[in-house]
Amino acid sequence: MLHCKKQRTGVTRFPILAGAILGAALIAAAPAQSQQFRADQAEFLDLYKELVETNTTASVGNCTLAATQLQARLSKAGFTPAEITAFAPAENPRHGGLSVVWTGSDARLAPLLLLAHLDVVEAKREDWERDPFKLVDEGGWYFARGSTDDKSQAAIFADTMIRLRAGGFRPRRTLKLALTCGEEGGAGSINGAGWLAEHRPDLLQAGFALNEGGPGRMAADGGPLSLGVQVGEKATRTFTLETFNKGGHSSVPVRDNAIYQLSDAMLKVRELKFPLRLTAVTTRYLAMMGKILPAPMGPAMLRLAADPGDGAAEAVVSSDRSFNSMLHTTCVVTMVEGGHATNALPQHAKATVNCRVLPGDSVEETAAALQRAIGDPGVKFTAASRERTLAVPPALDPAVIGPMEKLAKKHFPGVPLVPMISPGATDNTFLGPLGIPAYGIPGLWVDPETVGTHGLNERVSKQALYRGRDYMFDLIKTYAEGAK
Repeated sequence: MLHCKKQRTGVTRFPILAGAILGAALIAAAPAQSQQFRADQAEFLDLYKELVETNTTASVGNCTLAATQLQARLSKAGFTPAEITAFAPAENPRHGGLSVVWTGSDARLAPLLLLAHLDVVEAKREDWERDPFKLVDEGGWYFARGSTDDKSQAAIFADTMIRLRAGGFRPRRTLKLALTCGEEGGAGSINGAGWLAEHRPDLLQAGFALNEGGPGRMAADGGPLSLGVQVGEKATRTFTLETFNKGGHSSVPVRDNAIYQLSDAMLKVRELKFPLRLTAVTTRYLAMMGKILPAPMGPAMLRLAADPGDGAAEAVVSSDRSFNSMLHTTCVVTMVEGGHATNALPQHAKATVNCRVLPGDSVEETAAALQRAIGDPGVKFTAASRERTLAVPPALDPAVIGPMEKLAKKHFPGVPLVPMISPGATDNTFLGPLGIPAYGIPGLWVDPETVGTHGLNERVSKQALYRGRDYMFDLIKTYAEGAK
């Protein structure tokens, strides 16, 4: 159970380069290392750096500390104790979160929810080239765990609320901010967005929500080739494979080995390929991206959009890891363990398989296909007992998408805004049952070669971070003024 601790005060607390064609105006909006930051950009960097350098992993991190730091900044900007709610799980007080409700002047306008998570996946210092919990400014990039997922978004949302409030802005539409923990999972973590949906839905209830999950694709010059708006996501399902054996002394090996048996099963998972599935969104994505990508990828995308049965086109498009994950349900081994002694034959081995299921594909059929591919009754197959609910895809509401497109033309001339399905799962899954359409906000873009999130040496383009921040500030302000 989550609880809040209130002080007597009533405050809820808890213990780039730009391409020449973009022009001088955009260069000023995307500072290179040799340029001076605007005052508001320097203030944002201070907030972002503090957030990134606060370890918020499930194992040893502290989301509660990160939320406390942000609460102090929001309070300094003028948000009152009545507008701020802090919460933390009693059984894991490190995994707290923060909610802000800024009431608008027009009750007829449904609120806008800004949702982001503060926690990050684990990062081992010995694996990284740089300290994962120090923000490293290098070669036009910021390196750190969470530099993209999802502290860039959390920092931009908090910074936007601070800038608007400190600047004297008066919203017509109510703005809600929810910064939560537990999105990435991990031992002892409780998903804060899920808890709010169950226990404090009033802090989430909104006409629509903006969340992570809408990254664009980086062009060769480091700018955006496309902007993405997420209007759907894959479902995550996790399975465990286990093998058992009587074992014995390692000096007398036999082929009947728990690790070998598990290895055979894992190789079959590697070779399993699910059939192509195009939705209305992915067909539109292929048709739009096909017009801007060079050969052979661009023409192949156009052919596949026109004819899903074109196997040659599918092979070309699927050769890109990002595109492949949008077109197919996928399953991959993510963790493995086995054996109990260096001089003993293994008696037990276990692997974790993470599947991402496309909208329209059956979770049950995905599990069945995985078992058929392994084809070994000696491999124990278990589904995780607790999983996210399936996300509800939002409609391409012109009142939501229109301001995104209009401001994209202002901030990123000539760059298309492309609706997309996210290969990953987000906390949007908890908003669907509340009837809240949730969109992955555009504005940031990623390097398709490294992707970056959850991997070694996670990084974000400085150009993307600062230009995306300016775009999202204008977008949120536009909605708060009454658009939609």
